[in-house]
Amino acid sequence: MGRDFLTNITEAEMVTWRRDLHQCPELGFEVPVTADYITKKLKSFGIETHTEIGQTGIVGVLKKGSSRKSIGLRADMDALKIHEQNDFDYKSKTDGQMHACGHDGHSSMLLGAAKALKDLEFDGTVYFIFQPNEEHGLGAQAMIDDGLFERFPMEAVYGMHNMPGRPAGQLAMKAGPIMAGEDNFAIKIKGRGGHASQPHHHIDPLVISAEIILSLQTIVARSVDPFEQAVVSVTEIETDGTVNVIPSNVTLRGDCRSFKLDVSQTIERRMKELANGICAAHGAEVEFSYSRVFHATTNSATESENAYKAALATNSTEMVEYPCEAMTASEDFAHMLLVKKGAYIFIGNGTDSEGGCMLHNPHYDFNDKILTTGMRYWVNLTLQQLAGAEG
Repeated sequence: MGRDFLTNITEAEMVTWRRDLHQCPELGFEVPVTADYITKKLKSFGIETHTEIGQTGIVGVLKKGSSRKSIGLRADMDALKIHEQNDFDYKSKTDGQMHACGHDGHSSMLLGAAKALKDLEFDGTVYFIFQPNEEHGLGAQAMIDDGLFERFPMEAVYGMHNMPGRPAGQLAMKAGPIMAGEDNFAIKIKGRGGHASQPHHHIDPLVISAEIILSLQTIVARSVDPFEQAVVSVTEIETDGTVNVIPSNVTLRGDCRSFKLDVSQTIERRMKELANGICAAHGAEVEFSYSRVFHATTNSATESENAYKAALATNSTEMVEYPCEAMTASEDFAHMLLVKKGAYIFIGNGTDSEGGCMLHNPHYDFNDKILTTGMRYWVNLTLQQLAGAEG
């Protein structure tokens, strides 16, 4: 498995950091406790540390040798608005908030890599990026807008996310799209409501909404190339009616996933056409809105190969999957990959009861047994890219 990176760091340290962070989940850009914890750790390692980038983002800078080569490693810091239902002693201390996506683990693995790399030799600069507000898709762009890539001129940027359902510690990656883009839509139908006993006097927006919902399911089946992947989901129906009142207004909201911009554009166009056409046929008015929240996370080819080589230096061959299947979940690391070459990979969180619970679940917990694997991957990737060293 290559050289021993645990000469100046123990697995127990990373477990302590991870569980400390798990107890103080924070949301969006409001991560003062988390950011302060990470900042103090980086400074204690002797790493140059920059704060308040993109509001509450952090970048640690470690330069060695004289080379101008550079690499960026990114972890996310924010939690979710979910009430934790675990009962272990390090569970969330904040009601209604928890680390249900493993960002506590991601930050701890990157902290571990920072401490390990401080005592290792390489030639170049590594930037340790700790990003807020991934869950709402705003943090990466905020850091970019605040000069992330101008102030810290990395040649490529890499990210990693734990994935329940994959064997613990498995590393998986692919070139091209690895996670889908996420689009949100709203269709507001304006009819004419009234007494439920006299429907012939009204324009019933509920009936119209039902027709629209069914028609939307034809978009993927009949308007998207069968070789492409897409999902269209209506997730909310809001009405101003009641048990004996036909509503005047119905709002449909939902979520679409795809891996290519032209597919996303096709979905938007067909959705608008269907909503407008069906409402017109019934004499109703419609307001349509469509927004792209996350772009597809698309890995560049060379950097995907770099990730694969680092994974092979970290794990046995059977614990590396390349290429892996893409996922229809989304990640705002995609914003970084729009302006900088890079690669995003998955690390297995486990398939059994420990670490096997799905993301965004109130019983989820990051699997501490994979902390060392994740740290070693970051170190191997850095040494390979900045020194050509074997991990």
